[in-house]
Amino acid sequence: MKRLKSLLVIFLVISWINGGDTGHLTARSKSTSKAIKALAPKYKKWITEEISYIITKWEKKVFLQLESDRERDMLIAAFWKNRDPNPLSPENEYKEEHYKRLKYANERFGKGTPGPGWRTERGRIHIILGEPHSINRYEHETEIYPTIIWFYQGLVDYGLPNAFSVVFFKEDNSGDYELYSPVKHGPHKLLVHYLDDPNDSLRAYNKLMQIEPNVAKVSMSLIEGEPIMSTRPTMTSEILISKQIVEAPIKRVNDAYAKKLLKYKKFIDVDYSVNYVASAANVRVLRDNTSGFFFVHYLVEPKKLSLEQHDNTFYGNLEVNGSVVDEQGETVYQFSKSVPIKLNPGQMENVKAKLFSFQDYFPLIPGTYHLDILIRNTVSKEFTSIERKIVIPRVTAPKMGSVVVANKIKKSPRAHKSDRPYLINGVQMRVSPRNDFTSGDTLYLFFQVFALTADQVQKGHIVYTIFKDEKPVHTSQKAIKGYPDRDNFFAEFSLSGLPAAYYSIRASVYGSPDQFLFQGEADFYISPISHLNRPWVVSATSPTNITDNLNTIAIQYANKKDFKTSLSYLERAYNLAPLSGTLALNYCRVLLQLKRYRKIKTVALPFLNTQYKNKFLSFLGFASAALGEYMEAITHFKGYLAYYGTNIKILNAVGQCYHNLGNTEEAMVAWKKSLDLFPDQEKLKAFIKGLKKSKRKTNK
Repeated sequence: MKRLKSLLVIFLVISWINGGDTGHLTARSKSTSKAIKALAPKYKKWITEEISYIITKWEKKVFLQLESDRERDMLIAAFWKNRDPNPLSPENEYKEEHYKRLKYANERFGKGTPGPGWRTERGRIHIILGEPHSINRYEHETEIYPTIIWFYQGLVDYGLPNAFSVVFFKEDNSGDYELYSPVKHGPHKLLVHYLDDPNDSLRAYNKLMQIEPNVAKVSMSLIEGEPIMSTRPTMTSEILISKQIVEAPIKRVNDAYAKKLLKYKKFIDVDYSVNYVASAANVRVLRDNTSGFFFVHYLVEPKKLSLEQHDNTFYGNLEVNGSVVDEQGETVYQFSKSVPIKLNPGQMENVKAKLFSFQDYFPLIPGTYHLDILIRNTVSKEFTSIERKIVIPRVTAPKMGSVVVANKIKKSPRAHKSDRPYLINGVQMRVSPRNDFTSGDTLYLFFQVFALTADQVQKGHIVYTIFKDEKPVHTSQKAIKGYPDRDNFFAEFSLSGLPAAYYSIRASVYGSPDQFLFQGEADFYISPISHLNRPWVVSATSPTNITDNLNTIAIQYANKKDFKTSLSYLERAYNLAPLSGTLALNYCRVLLQLKRYRKIKTVALPFLNTQYKNKFLSFLGFASAALGEYMEAITHFKGYLAYYGTNIKILNAVGQCYHNLGNTEEAMVAWKKSLDLFPDQEKLKAFIKGLKKSKRKTNK
């Protein structure tokens, strides 16, 4: 674990030095049009014609970056597998229905048009939504242009209104039918020889009502039953045709397999794409009393975990990759772990009927983030992932933290540590993402309250309420001063006597009998089954110390460009472990950002006789150059180049040092190498040109 952390930190520091961006693991590709053009005909037809209306942007992006026909075939298989409503049956009903719609569109709507039927507006809507419940045609009217109304209902699961219409019309009675928009076109566009104000939608609507009420009805709103509240068509109709209908085919599609394949292309082989395993998860933010840091505790329970048997041993190997991205899209933290699994026949027999739970945790600085965790089993080529929004609070006033529901707790002898997931203040909680129980279980509730005043502790109380169908079935109360720990609150409730059903439990915190502060709530379920087979747990967490956490927190602040705060944590960590090369590298990186050049030399010079020597050379070079110690800087830069190879930024710095020493000839040598590597350095070219011009004037 420590070695993995060290490697990650070293990678980050080297990238920072070289101007690299470690914030996003993305794959670069050719432009879309070029990528499509380069495809073999059958793949080009698949991506541009057959599934163009039902593919998600991530699936398309990934498909266009695959490099072999084998990979493309596998993604196509995964594409249809992800949409199969009944994976256990040999048929894929969704795929069959889609090609049936595609064929119908080409045969029915392509006649009399310059292109195939799937490209027409009616073809597109038919492929996306299928056959309408009813069709009304107004194609031979004298006072309105040819109009067709398709009526749909019962598609709420796809993010659509319960009942709505899609209207097609021939504008000016020419060309093919196009999709009508009440906002874009307006009722007057449906009328032949309308001479009044085209902006007066209500006048055109009233005229349509006199001619054909059904057409008038959909001219202002496509949503069944939506009242006309103004003289303008409703925006909800525009949203329906431009967004909701377009997104309907992908509304219930989980394209995580494609997203992860794109995001982690360096780590995931395309073989994984057909083996995506759904999972349940639990993510909670808890504060450690000792350090004051907030930690993200998480567990992932895939629906299955496949192990391979060799002789009398069962093997699996989990590769865990996580990223935390802030609201600005910047990666604040990344982690990578390898978790081998090895079971003997007895252990396998014990767990084979159980779910598997992977659990871990990590510290995180205050803010609002998107957490993305990818877990792949390199043995079975299966993978799963979770994504969650997480908030790490800034505690400036009384506040309530995450509510955790556990089905079992165990007091840990390591009460002074928190080096396992869901271990708080010496109490280990067994947590399920489903919060499921039997009537014979005890429910354990845990939550944290921060920054209560002394008066609130003395006068306050907590009310616990269990609800069934939003009606209270149990209520209890306890004074805050009755708890031994006024930051961490544990409560337990016997579920005996409660029937199988869905419930919720609420903890309401009062600062005094009449002062309500806040409340937290969690859902739980009592199963009719008398015994639940709890999962077996694997955790990758190794014992950590305060230095590890300080270093992690410092990296996160540095990634947020808050170098002063980052420095404060690094100084604390460095004082605790001054011989840690990994820590010193991070320290130097932040010192360089803050232009603390003397301190860089103090920190880095002791490592020149260690295995970390080459990693500190660029820091020492830039610090020495900034202090005017140009020959020393050149020595460090040349050492860096000798070990790592050519680097434009370092070559330019060498040239600048020689120039500052008055050695223009050597400066030109370094700059020429830099320009040979990257000719498009206009500022450097202009600077060299100015030097040459100045030299000619001096010679004259």
